Amino acid sequence: MIKTENYIIDILQLHEYGMAIGQSLDYKESCDLFIKLLLKRKHLNAAWILEKKENVYQSTYSIPLGDKIAIDVAQVNGITQNLIESKIFYDDHSIASVSPIKLDGGATAIFDLKGEGFLFLYSKKNNISEKDLSQLRPVINKFSVNLKACKAFNEQQKLLHSLEVQNQELSDYAHMVSHDLKSPLRSIDTLTTWLQEDYASKLDSAGKKQITSIRNSVEKMDTLISGILEYSTIGKTKITSYPVDVNVLLKDIISLIQVPAHISIEIEDLPIVQGDKYRLQQLFQNLLSNALAYNDKKEGKIQVGVKDLGAFWEFFVKDNGKGISDHYFKKIFKVFEKLENNDTSTGIGLSIVKKIVEMYQGQIWLESEETKGTTFYFTLKK
Repeated sequence: MIKTENYIIDILQLHEYGMAIGQSLDYKESCDLFIKLLLKRKHLNAAWILEKKENVYQSTYSIPLGDKIAIDVAQVNGITQNLIESKIFYDDHSIASVSPIKLDGGATAIFDLKGEGFLFLYSKKNNISEKDLSQLRPVINKFSVNLKACKAFNEQQKLLHSLEVQNQELSDYAHMVSHDLKSPLRSIDTLTTWLQEDYASKLDSAGKKQITSIRNSVEKMDTLISGILEYSTIGKTKITSYPVDVNVLLKDIISLIQVPAHISIEIEDLPIVQGDKYRLQQLFQNLLSNALAYNDKKEGKIQVGVKDLGAFWEFFVKDNGKGISDHYFKKIFKVFEKLENNDTSTGIGLSIVKKIVEMYQGQIWLESEETKGTTFYFTLKK
């Protein structure tokens, strides 16, 4: 009867140990959850972990809190190599030499944490048995896996923080450069305006043409800088989401952009989507402007439609323009990639489109045939 009760207690303890492991990805908290429970259930007095850092072993955790120690690798290896023959160390001065806390006789068991160092369990009353070792070994193996996960998570957090800092620095730099570049552009635009107005009677047609060319270049540069700034800020802030009627949105866009008389835009009945009106306007306006800019037909046609895919809306913007060779299908979504030397194109519009679509957990792709037209498809998560 007593053996059965002990067996049940052992099983319950193993279950309790297992439940304590993996509840946290913080190294110290993980150690506290498991090791404190282990000491309590096994009536032990202390525990510590030594981990290898370059040529020394350092104490990364101890309970009770001990001194920080750094011990030569060879010294620790000399002790741990005996673990195969001697499972438990009794009142061994060599163990005291690798302990961050003061030991007073007793027994110490060592467990290999599978590349994560060594775990030492200490009892003043010598109440660590061979049975304890065999019972705890698989549990401590699981604990070592948890420690590895904690370290990986910590490294990931450090990396993410570093990326956040770098992204913020890049964003700040983009704003600074934008301001510094736009200031002289405004000066150039103002000076050329004065020249046009004050010297209109003295400038010949060639001079007027050159000034117009300068102003057009300034305007293009200003648009390009604004585009770079927009691209760098997409996804940097929390996504605002509220109902946006795409039908109303497209009517507003068409009233803003210049649609040539020979091009017609046909819009299907479009849904109300969840998103930010400003970002969605950028998305549709860039695609429509692109379709207008590259339409070479006498009777140009643009269609905007949608398909319900359940969890997503699949939109399309179709035109009967110049078309695109499949060689450029992926290139056109890269920053500053242009199909031809078009003075009105900055080479950043479709990059912004792709980034906005991905921000809403969607995808974008296209189908096209040269001389016949192009269809851009993109999905937006409902």
